[in-house]
Amino acid sequence: MYKSKVLVGFVLVCYVLFAIFEFSGNETLAYYFHSFIVPLITVIYIFFVKRKSKLFLLFLIFYSLSDVLGVVLDNLSYNDPQQLYDFQYYFGNALYIFAYIFLIIKIGKSLDFKYVIKNFKLHFLVLTILNAYLLYVLHAIINPNLVFESDYYLELVYNIVLLILLSMALLNYFYNDNIKSLYLFLGALCIVFSEVLDVAYIYITQRCILNFLATTLALGAFYFFYQQSKLLNVVNKEKEYFITE
Repeated sequence: MYKSKVLVGFVLVCYVLFAIFEFSGNETLAYYFHSFIVPLITVIYIFFVKRKSKLFLLFLIFYSLSDVLGVVLDNLSYNDPQQLYDFQYYFGNALYIFAYIFLIIKIGKSLDFKYVIKNFKLHFLVLTILNAYLLYVLHAIINPNLVFESDYYLELVYNIVLLILLSMALLNYFYNDNIKSLYLFLGALCIVFSEVLDVAYIYITQRCILNFLATTLALGAFYFFYQQSKLLNVVNKEKEYFITE
């Protein structure tokens, strides 16, 4: 218990130092401290959570690998910096995409899709319209800044996966209606808003407050994800109780 509290303390220290360096204009150190937040949370999950979900663990590992990859590549000397940047952009984002896919699969395992499709038709319609609109807005912001056609497809897949994650988390909450599903939805909501703020920071205006809010939301997302990982998915439907991972 003591060791876990120490690691949680390290997470908070990284967050505080990120904020200090971000607002003081030292973007490099801010980026480094930001990049170690999720890997530390992953270490806490591996060593201090007894009931581990393999899919959730894969989500944490792939997300952490992408964060650490950025720090490692930033400290490498290379003859062609553009090639190094391209590798980081494509491979790093691919790791994030796979991380989110693992989380989507984890959420999907707790859903009865026949029941959901039958009873949540209106929800599906509203979510489809909302997702289409959000996708249009995001690409209206991103597209003018893209150089290669491959960038467009990568960003498209990335944003689609994010919106699927949010939709699945919301449907999971409607279906299971418990604390675990609520934490999953809040986590997904925070991570999506964090990504939207990242888009605004990268493509619209690089203001410190946007990066700070994006990181704060991301930390909130992983707090909710971590808390749900310690709970059983106890579902109350038609007066029957059953437990799933």
